[in-house]
Amino acid sequence: MSLVHEKDYGTPKSKAEKTVTLTIDGQSVSVPEGTSVMRAAADLGISVPKLCATDMLDAFGSCRVCVVEVEGRGGTPASCTTPVAEGMVVKTESDRLSRIRKGVMELYLSDHPQEWDARKGGADCELHDVAEQVGVETIRYGDGGRNHLDCGVDDSNPYFSFDSSKCIVCSRCVRACNEVQGTFALTVEGRGFDSRISAGTPIDDFISSDCVSCGACVQACPTEALQEKAVIEKGVPTSSAVTTCAYCGVGCSFKAEMQGEEVVRMVPYKDGKANRGHSCVKGRFAIGYANHEDRILNPMIRDHYSQPWREVSWDEAIGFAAGKIKDIQAKYGRGAVGGISSSRCTNEEVYLVQKMVRAGFGNNNIDTCARVCHSPTGYGLKTTFGTSAGTQDFDSVEKTDVILLIGANPTDGHPVFASRMKKRLREGAKLIVIDPRRIDLVRTAHVKADVHLPLKPGTNVAMLTAIAHVIVTEGLMNEAFIQERCDWDEFKDWAAFVAQDERSPEAMEAVTGVDPDLVRRAARLYAKGGNSAIYYGLGVTEHSQGSTSVIAIANLAMATGNIGREGVGVNPLRGQNNVQGSCDMGSFPHELPGYRHVSEEGVRSIYEKLWGVEIDKEPGLRIPNMFDAAVEGTFKGLYCQGEDILQSDPDTKHVSAGLEALELLIVHDLFLNETANYANVFLPGSTFLEKNGTFTNAERRINRVRRVMTPKNGYEDWEVTQMLARAIGMDMNYSHPSEIMAEIADTTPSFANVTYELLDEKGSVQWPCNDAHPEGSPVMHVDGFMRGKGKFVVTEYVATDERTGPRFPLLLTTGRILSQYNVGAQTRRTQNTVWHAEDVLEIHPHDAEDRGIRDKDWVKLSSRSGETSLRAKITDRVAPGVVYTTFHHPVTQANVITTDFSDWATNCPEYKVTAVQVAPSNGPTDWQEDYQELSEESRRIQSLEAAE
Repeated sequence: MSLVHEKDYGTPKSKAEKTVTLTIDGQSVSVPEGTSVMRAAADLGISVPKLCATDMLDAFGSCRVCVVEVEGRGGTPASCTTPVAEGMVVKTESDRLSRIRKGVMELYLSDHPQEWDARKGGADCELHDVAEQVGVETIRYGDGGRNHLDCGVDDSNPYFSFDSSKCIVCSRCVRACNEVQGTFALTVEGRGFDSRISAGTPIDDFISSDCVSCGACVQACPTEALQEKAVIEKGVPTSSAVTTCAYCGVGCSFKAEMQGEEVVRMVPYKDGKANRGHSCVKGRFAIGYANHEDRILNPMIRDHYSQPWREVSWDEAIGFAAGKIKDIQAKYGRGAVGGISSSRCTNEEVYLVQKMVRAGFGNNNIDTCARVCHSPTGYGLKTTFGTSAGTQDFDSVEKTDVILLIGANPTDGHPVFASRMKKRLREGAKLIVIDPRRIDLVRTAHVKADVHLPLKPGTNVAMLTAIAHVIVTEGLMNEAFIQERCDWDEFKDWAAFVAQDERSPEAMEAVTGVDPDLVRRAARLYAKGGNSAIYYGLGVTEHSQGSTSVIAIANLAMATGNIGREGVGVNPLRGQNNVQGSCDMGSFPHELPGYRHVSEEGVRSIYEKLWGVEIDKEPGLRIPNMFDAAVEGTFKGLYCQGEDILQSDPDTKHVSAGLEALELLIVHDLFLNETANYANVFLPGSTFLEKNGTFTNAERRINRVRRVMTPKNGYEDWEVTQMLARAIGMDMNYSHPSEIMAEIADTTPSFANVTYELLDEKGSVQWPCNDAHPEGSPVMHVDGFMRGKGKFVVTEYVATDERTGPRFPLLLTTGRILSQYNVGAQTRRTQNTVWHAEDVLEIHPHDAEDRGIRDKDWVKLSSRSGETSLRAKITDRVAPGVVYTTFHHPVTQANVITTDFSDWATNCPEYKVTAVQVAPSNGPTDWQEDYQELSEESRRIQSLEAAE
């Protein structure tokens, strides 16, 4: 494995269709109009020296190293800022240019602390590469004059350092922060000789500034002034491979840069179609969990969760688990066991889990974490459009004129896509935010929402219906689109429904709490603003009317014709790296791979013939049903792959009761998570760095995952599942994940043309990828909906059963924060805890004052389900009557508060609406202390050596 090198063309690619032809160093080249001379030269393989230029950033023209000569023009213009012209004749080499470049480089090097020819760590230093390229042999300037060599080092950030003595103030870091990330945290302070890069104000360092640690500045720096601490400590990488991030649903491509079996750093891959060379703090830096001391590398078993764990061999652990499964089914029936697949594992691994449950366990008791996040997306979009996925690729946002963002906080949950969204907004697109909380995009650096609708939690359907009312009653529909592409009779029924006076913004104000004039402005902007796109997240789906809300969103898109082309669409922002893929692979109890219902005989016959077993035609148990059945005594065994259901699922006390009632709980994971408190088999898992396979991101993009190190537990996760499947009697004998993908392609129409060879050739593809779409489908429903005619569905607002009252007068809603991920199992074991060491409760100043609560005070948060304690953060980001927290830290036990209310169609929990009370507290509750004691007891391990 060698290093993956990416060519830097110096300036971005022009998107112009017209081409011009010019001559550079005697060679003719045709390029799009607007291309820089530097990039045109690079197309010919001519490398013009550069320092301030890179193709990730707009041209700047400050370093004066890239100068060229243009026939018929005086002077020596910078090639990065000089656009090509028809018939232009350019020279990139001459004695004159050589003298200028050498002089400039000597000046840079005379004020640089590292001897240019010493090359200590210079493999990462473009400054020294350029010095060599232009032929600098000696430096004529001494070091007796003023210089910057005594400037200090900022080591405040846990992942990178800034040595300002090495900085040449090329502004690449500042421009990367502005243009790529969109945070505007960096600036050039001072003038002339006193110019220096500053993170924020003069008293700020990187950690105290607005910097979000995305790494764009580090990637841009040409002098090692900004450099990863891991590179400083370990040296430069010697090999690399392109793989896919295992955090959120954006699915960023990275180069995992290695020294042998050790990852030195993760570098965002410019050719990654989801991230286009950008990253966030998690994907770029938070990989330390892979080597964390908490990681369990040996299988373990015990007879009861009250006992210490015993380390055993793989054979003994697999045999123990398989024996228990057989015993339970013999005693209680084949439906007494089931499985939960992981949205953090690969498509191939998830496919094997559902196959093991259906063909090995003999039932459909298989579910996945999408149950508690985006299952309403699957239901709602399949109902209206005919397929359970978003409609666009991420590039589509570049052609969007109006963004309607509802129930999502991309800057925290999907930060790389948020940066692309912010760039489009800075270019002039309009923004509508529908969220109870003032998220960053409502008002942030150089971005401000045109309309913010701060609705009451739980009233999404009422709000969306009020918007629809305006569109219909003011005649803002795209009638031609509707008549051609949708069922006209169903549209008329829907239009008559939303047009009723009781669904007007004025009538709905009593429900939503939002000024009707703002609602009308938002509706008109969405309907009349050009290409309008809806992006939504868990603030839509995690409600008792989650599926209804998704349907209401689809109705709006169809009514305005915002489907089937670039710049529009309905786009769910998926939470986990492969939650889309886990659904695609048949991880729901009612669907086989490709979203085909188990009741369909023709679909079942495909798998029955291939697997040699009969598949149950009845849907199996959903995750909440599994807990209920366990408490009732009819469900006795569970295989849980890569999900921490005890921390992530609602109503923790009920989940605990369900897990405690099981006779067999197999946890297959990296760490002894909270769910493992009740387990009696632990099968150690492998990280994304230790496996081959594919992930499917939120835009349906299938990306390769490539193994860069040997699994520390000895096996990739698909191999562990295969061992268990074989132990219960299945004939499962794959030798590589590519063989599993071949089976997926053979049996799943939307994946029919997907192969590892195609993915290696194209980088990635978006399903459907079949004979009709051999290279994938960036935009769906182009010529018609997958179901035929688009289906309008009436969406009646039904208030949640979770109501506030004198005892619980506030509404709790939950979400994520940038530096942490989901239940925190990975990020809590990295230095990201510098930014978020604990969950806190956001509370409005008015509500805090009423309760005598000060900032950082301990408070007790209580609901009908339970109570917990955490610290308060007083802020006006939340409205009076609303409180907000995250669920990244198990000590918080946030889900002991949430209830068992759920979406009517999918059982997706209603995390976003819980009636609560907040009161001063002296510290953790009795429940938290008891739980902590249980966790510590459950984590006792008797090593294999001690047992022997």
